[in-house]
Amino acid sequence: MSYSIIGFGAVGQAFARAFARKNIDVTVASRRPPETLTRQAQAIGPTVVPGTLQDAIASDTIFLAVPFWEHREVAKQITTWQGKTIIDMTNAFGVPLEDLDGQPSSAVVAEAFTGARFVKGLNHLPAAVLAADPSVNGGSRIVFLSSDDENAVAPVAVLAEQLGFGPIAPGPLKEGGSLVQARGNTWGQLIFKDLVRFK
Repeated sequence: MSYSIIGFGAVGQAFARAFARKNIDVTVASRRPPETLTRQAQAIGPTVVPGTLQDAIASDTIFLAVPFWEHREVAKQITTWQGKTIIDMTNAFGVPLEDLDGQPSSAVVAEAFTGARFVKGLNHLPAAVLAADPSVNGGSRIVFLSSDDENAVAPVAVLAEQLGFGPIAPGPLKEGGSLVQARGNTWGQLIFKDLVRFK
């Protein structure tokens, strides 16, 4: 299984640290040329490898950590996303509700990635918290994974556990997903909740 993070701002870099801690290879890409990401990637760890957008898209599992509307530019890169899993880490805070046609923001993103298995997740924590070691006092920091496709959630949950997080699936995008989504000038009820799961 190959992994990539598209978007290498604060959130992308924060999440890359989770891969580096566990020595799992991840390609990172942005609109900028790969060489401009090298310094930050090397500072995080040797398994964080800068690549082009095309390199990132070639991965099996792609984490989308771009500003909300930039998902459209990524989605245009190939005609079908069949066989790939997209994890939507974006937030649509400040995006007018009418621009979303009354849908959850993740439903808008999902429509752009034709054929993909789609999961909304890993977006509810601020970058500084996401970057921190998810092992907390013997428990695991919770991340929420929501999807209309139950089969899409399971492998992402397995990866989240490998990275040290405690995944919880709150249900489909419209119900569970809305708890972790920003729309207009409101945040979902679970956004910014730093919770820990103990086994």
